[in-house]
Amino acid sequence: MQVAAPPGCEELARGFYGGLLGLPEIEKPGVLAARGGCWFACGSQQLHVGVSDSFRPARKAHPALALRDAAALEELLGQLGAAGCATRRDVDLPGLARGFVDDPFGNRIELVAPSA
Repeated sequence: MQVAAPPGCEELARGFYGGLLGLPEIEKPGVLAARGGCWFACGSQQLHVGVSDSFRPARKAHPALALRDAAALEELLGQLGAAGCATRRDVDLPGLARGFVDDPFGNRIELVAPSA
C-alpha cells in the first residue's frame, strides 16, 4: 500500500511510521531511492511513503494497520496521543476495536484489532 507525502518528507515519515508505529524500514532499490520517500515492512506487506510534488493528504481513502488485540491498540493510541498526535476512536464495527490517527502529512491511518 502507498501513502503520498510532500517532497522532503523522509525524516517525518521515519519518525512516525518507523518510530511511533514501530514499522521496520525497508531499503529502497537505488533507482527508486533517488525519487525520495521511504518504505516500511508491515507484517508480510509493505507500506510505501511516496513523494508527490502536487501532494494532497488522503482524508477518506486510507490504509488499515492490524494490531494483535484491543489492548495493543489502546496502548498504541495512548503512545500516539502522548507524542502529540490527535487520535480518534471508533465503535461502529461490532467485534472490532479501531481508531484513527493522521500521519504528519494529514493522511488518515486506521488502526484495527479484534475486540475482547
